Amino acid sequence: MAAPDNEKSRLDDAARAGWLYFIAGHTQDEIAKMLQVSRASAQRLVSLCLAERLITFRLEHPIAACMELAATLKSRFDLMHCEVVPSDPASPNAAAGIAERCANLLDLTLRSETPVIVALGTGRAVRAAVERVMPIERPNHQIVSLVGNISADGSASFFDTVGRLADRTGARHYPMPLPFLMSSEDERNRMVRIEPIAKVKAIAAKADLRLVGIGQMDQKAQVHVDGFVTREELFEMMRLGAVGEVTGWAYDAKGRLIKGGTNKRLTSIPPQMPAQTTTIAAALGQAKVPAIRAALAGRLVNGLITDEATARAVLDR
Repeated sequence: MAAPDNEKSRLDDAARAGWLYFIAGHTQDEIAKMLQVSRASAQRLVSLCLAERLITFRLEHPIAACMELAATLKSRFDLMHCEVVPSDPASPNAAAGIAERCANLLDLTLRSETPVIVALGTGRAVRAAVERVMPIERPNHQIVSLVGNISADGSASFFDTVGRLADRTGARHYPMPLPFLMSSEDERNRMVRIEPIAKVKAIAAKADLRLVGIGQMDQKAQVHVDGFVTREELFEMMRLGAVGEVTGWAYDAKGRLIKGGTNKRLTSIPPQMPAQTTTIAAALGQAKVPAIRAALAGRLVNGLITDEATARAVLDR
């Protein structure tokens, strides 16, 4: 009879193999190399994962190391919600794992018969999560955007997710029909007070769940790469001490919002400080570690979905 610890370790390996095969999309040869086992062993682990029902459409087995990291993060930063998924050694910045867990969170929230309000930020992980949400008819729910959905060139943002989630749920949806940045602080102040925008802000203020991304503020910042801020605007924010952004709002290493720069012209709904609504950030990658840690320390978010490597790096800083 196998010892309990040996059995637990065997199931952990099977769960990792199942995640790498069914979610990350690796071949059994690739899995064998990553787990440093033979191809036959990798095949057996994937089969065991199925036989033990550790995986259905989503990974159900709580991998011990990830669960321990999530518990430590939750305790250290006083989080309401934390999930850590296995890292993909071949693609350390791949968002498939965290997108799957975000989709699960959205599914659980939207399944409610009681009307709920879901507020969404932008970003690749949030968009990928919305694409994984199971279609369900919930016409009494409301989906609201936290971010202006018009780019600097006047085009709609590729990462706007509100309409897509509304398509999958039949829920009423409220985009933020404003440019990401206005030309001046005065113009921003005037625009956010007009009645349709004020209504969107009022709905967002009552959200039951906020799901957002976290962006780093360096030369590869998503807000710059995606065309929302210019190189000069990005460098100005970096000079002012910005290390990260949530829904476009830049903040410093202590999680305090920057008082100048693009924050003066931003139309996005400001984060609660500290976060009171369930506000979950989906983010991973070494480049985002300072931004993630600052957002947690400053209570800009009170939940995190990330991967194993990022979680360890956040805790090690």
